[in-house]
Amino acid sequence: MIRGTTRWGRRFALVATLLMVTLGAAAGPAAAHSAVVSSDPADGATVEVGPQRATITFNEPLQPNFPAMTVVGPDGNLWSKGEPIVDGRTLSVAVGELGPAGRYRMAYRVTSADGHVVDGERGFTLSRAGNGTPGPAANAQGGNGGSGDGIPVWVYIVGAIVLFGGGLAFALFGSNLGKGKNQR
Repeated sequence: MIRGTTRWGRRFALVATLLMVTLGAAAGPAAAHSAVVSSDPADGATVEVGPQRATITFNEPLQPNFPAMTVVGPDGNLWSKGEPIVDGRTLSVAVGELGPAGRYRMAYRVTSADGHVVDGERGFTLSRAGNGTPGPAANAQGGNGGSGDGIPVWVYIVGAIVLFGGGLAFALFGSNLGKGKNQR
């Protein structure tokens, strides 16, 4: 035992250590999600002819579990064809010949290497109308591919506060609970 250390000092050190460990564990998974590094067409680009495949590249390999990617035109219809494919760090979906000129949205949802779901949207503008045939309306397919099914960060923060509060209560009052019964 260190000289001059009181019971309260040891309890404070224990609680502080528990807090640091809890907050470190909560912050770790939240910071490890995959991030988009590029797309084809590039986000915000203007193209005269649409691509054969729309592609989004991430900073790390993706899990192939349940990817989603759609290309939705300015008319609200799907222009992507078939199922999306994950290949390492890349997510892509086939795109037929596009139709009306205007902004096209590439919505995506993937599973990061750490198991968390990441979703978002990129977009490009078609400057010259094509002759393609659209698919069904985007909302008929269950949305546009990005609704945020991952665990929000606030859940980790609330968990950390609850764990900290429980540890603090135990450290401050836990050892005193048994003393009252034995002293009578």
